[in-house]
Amino acid sequence: MKLVIAQMKHETNTYSPVPTPLARFATGAAVPPEGAAAVAAYRGTGSALGAFIELAEEAGAEYTVPIAASAWPSGPVHDAAFEHIAGRICDAVAQGCDAVLLDLHGAMVTQTFDDGEGELLRRVRAIVGPKVPIGVALDMHTNLYDAMGANATAIAGYQTYPHIDMHATGLRAGRAVLAQLAGKAKPTMAWGRNAMLPHVMRQGSADSPNRELQARCQQMEAEGALCASLFVGFPNADIRDAGLSAVVVTDNDPALARRWCDELLALAWEQREKFVYRIEPLAESMRRAQALAATKPAAGGPIVLLDHSDNCASGGTMDTMTVLGAILDAGLEDVAAFAIYDPAAVQQMVRAGVGADITLSLGGKLDMPAIGLKGQPRTVSGRVRFLSDGRYRNRGPMARGEQGDMGPSAVLDTGRVQIVVISDHVEPHDLAAFTAVGIAPETKRFVMLKSRVHWRAGLGSLAQAVVECAGTGVCTSDYDLLAFKKVRRPIYPLDAAAAK
Repeated sequence: MKLVIAQMKHETNTYSPVPTPLARFATGAAVPPEGAAAVAAYRGTGSALGAFIELAEEAGAEYTVPIAASAWPSGPVHDAAFEHIAGRICDAVAQGCDAVLLDLHGAMVTQTFDDGEGELLRRVRAIVGPKVPIGVALDMHTNLYDAMGANATAIAGYQTYPHIDMHATGLRAGRAVLAQLAGKAKPTMAWGRNAMLPHVMRQGSADSPNRELQARCQQMEAEGALCASLFVGFPNADIRDAGLSAVVVTDNDPALARRWCDELLALAWEQREKFVYRIEPLAESMRRAQALAATKPAAGGPIVLLDHSDNCASGGTMDTMTVLGAILDAGLEDVAAFAIYDPAAVQQMVRAGVGADITLSLGGKLDMPAIGLKGQPRTVSGRVRFLSDGRYRNRGPMARGEQGDMGPSAVLDTGRVQIVVISDHVEPHDLAAFTAVGIAPETKRFVMLKSRVHWRAGLGSLAQAVVECAGTGVCTSDYDLLAFKKVRRPIYPLDAAAAK
């Protein structure tokens, strides 16, 4: 048995000014790892790719990993990057194989293709023909196009957000394919979409309604489905099929797959109003943070301040200063802020050295023309407290064992706020990112995070209170700021007609 196993992961924010060349898919290198280097990078990790490798080795299969390419969300993927990654995968498949296992995202938009994953799967299917099974692991934020369903044999999506089940998802997709190869199952799949764009801030799987929807997916699998997936979609992408969808894979029972898929879609539609996020004005958030600090015990853990409009894991620039500026203006004390993306400021601090007093024009270097925003840096003074190469390995539970790299990094201490400044985008969802810059977040009164939901994976247990702070950025939950030109209409909540 010969398997081709590969990874191509990117969540594309079509409003983001952050470019996505091939180098963004590599960690501290010019190109993503291939072959033995890819296996070494992902074997034993909590990724779907790691699960595929595990399954292949358990089965005694011959396998190859032509490429493992994953990038933090940003703007549309450069065509050259897509062709490089897709080319490596297709070249490996063309050498002959019994099955293909792909760790994809599901919301990749390239300069040419609105459905990057569907285009890859179309090419792979054209090479292998109709009989070779293709198993696909997808992110819960998949924007499902028909080409994905039409060209895959078995699709499994994450059932948790934060995504702590990436490895388990790889096992679900991989086992369905291996069962087909062993003659023990015949995967049959149904998929569909709803005309709804759930707000990301209401998509957490610990919260209703997604909690109940994902529980129903798990129940379906307990009742015999090979894979059952409800995708909440990624709304910060102006493409036709952005939004909520579902896929169910059964063992040779297409009617049941269709019935269960339609059930998931109907359940989600019934709960559509609960997927709408109500934004609190930033001034009110700051007042609430101060009130919480006055009533919560200092030893009870930090009060988390979420800068959710500028999250790099949704394509944000990670350099807007709106929320951090409000924190500085409010005079909040004992704060750790993670993080501001500003490579030039890092280099200034490196040249100054630890212990030096310095004044910086911090953040605000990137304009966001798609939402009509100019970058607004802020002058900040403080002492260089810590310098780091920015490399760490995730403790988990999310992306356990994977290498993190925020590039050369520094901590600027204003006396009240310790500001982490980084040179490469990373989202703060793992404690290791803090220890890499010498900060123990559990000891702080406040922790500002440029995150939406993923922070809960590694830091959620530390927080004694959470204040969601509406700053500025291309991850905004205010759909009025996003110029939707290509998404299908009517769609809820953009159009009242879609609610009927």
